[in-house]
Amino acid sequence: MTERTLFILKPNATAAGKIGAIVAMLEAAGLRVAALRMQRLTRERAEAFYAEHKGKPFYEPLVDFMSSGDIVAGVLEGEDAVARSRAVMGVTDPKEAGEGTIRALYGENVRRNAIHGSDSPATARREIAFFFPDSLPT
Repeated sequence: MTERTLFILKPNATAAGKIGAIVAMLEAAGLRVAALRMQRLTRERAEAFYAEHKGKPFYEPLVDFMSSGDIVAGVLEGEDAVARSRAVMGVTDPKEAGEGTIRALYGENVRRNAIHGSDSPATARREIAFFFPDSLPT
């Protein structure tokens, strides 16, 4: 089934100059980039995006990190886009991510793992609307 999903290249990946390499990996998996936007999240925007995690121990450090530098938000389109993109990303912890995955190659630790990806089609719709409210039909 054709789906859309959101990905975010985190500040450590953009600062390291890995935007092109990571996008190329996603495209090589047969996913099409439907939208792409570089920006710096304000603390307030980062808090809003991660609001569901407020009160958890990792929330404040995550918000601090995600508002510390440029990010690239993008929308991928393709057959089973959520599952396929997450397979290319690898598991959250780069130490446990499969060889050749984005997180294994470019992640530093669980928080600085280079990339965020929507975990379901429903989450993808919400996250795409957050970053691209006027650009893409859902």
